[in-house]
Amino acid sequence: MKRVVIIQARMTSTRLPGKVLRDLAGRPMLAQQIARLRRCQAIDALCLATTINATDDPVAALGAEEGVTVHRGDEHDVLARYLGAAAQCQADVVVRITADCPLIDPAILDAVVATLLATPCDYASNTLTRTYPRGLDVEAFHVDVLRRMARLATSPMAREHVTYFLHRERPELFLHRELTDTTDNSDLRWTVDTEDDLALVRRIYQEAGLPDRFGAYPDLVALVRRSKELSALNAHVRQATP
Repeated sequence: MKRVVIIQARMTSTRLPGKVLRDLAGRPMLAQQIARLRRCQAIDALCLATTINATDDPVAALGAEEGVTVHRGDEHDVLARYLGAAAQCQADVVVRITADCPLIDPAILDAVVATLLATPCDYASNTLTRTYPRGLDVEAFHVDVLRRMARLATSPMAREHVTYFLHRERPELFLHRELTDTTDNSDLRWTVDTEDDLALVRRIYQEAGLPDRFGAYPDLVALVRRSKELSALNAHVRQATP
C-alpha cells in the first residue's frame, strides 16, 4: 500500500501572491515545509501538485530541486489535479496538504494516516473537530475515494476544493474518522495567508531555532503560549473558507 503526500501549491494566491516561495529562515517557505514532511514515518513519497500555468514554473522547478515528484494540472480543477498526481505516483493512500503550512508536524500527519488505516473508513482528518492550530491540517483518504469524488463532483466549488464534495455535498456517502488533541489549541493560526501570518511564522522559526532544530508541535505551542506578543501578531486574521 503506497502512501503519498500530495502538496497543492500555486503562485497566484488571492490574499498573498507568491507566498509559497517567500523567504522563511533563508529558504523558500515551500522548501521548509517539504523538509518537515520528509520526517514523516507513515508515507512513502512526496508529490507537488501545481498548475500548468507559466506563473507556476518556479514552483515546479523548486519541486524538482527538492527531489519530489511534480505533477502539473488545471489551476481551478484541483480535484482533477489531485487525481492526476495520485495516478502518476501510483498512490493507494493520498494525504492532502496545502503549501501554506510551514509548521506542519510529521507526528500528527502519521497519526492521521494511522487513524485512516486502523479501522474501516474512507477518510480521516484532524480538522473535522478542530483542536489543532490551523496550519497543521491533514486529510488522508484511500485513492478509490479520490476517484469517486472526481467522478461524482460537478460543482465549481467541489472541483476547486478537493474534499468539498465529501464534506459539504454528499457526506453520507463516506465514512469519516477524526483525530483530536487532548488540549484545544484551535485558536492558534499557523497557516500563511497574509503578511501578518508570515510574520508570525518567521518569528516562530527564529525563536524556536528552526530549521536547525526540529521544533515539534508541543514545543511550538508552549513557545507561542508563553508570548502574548506572538499570539497577537495574526490574531485578527480571519480564515477565507469555502
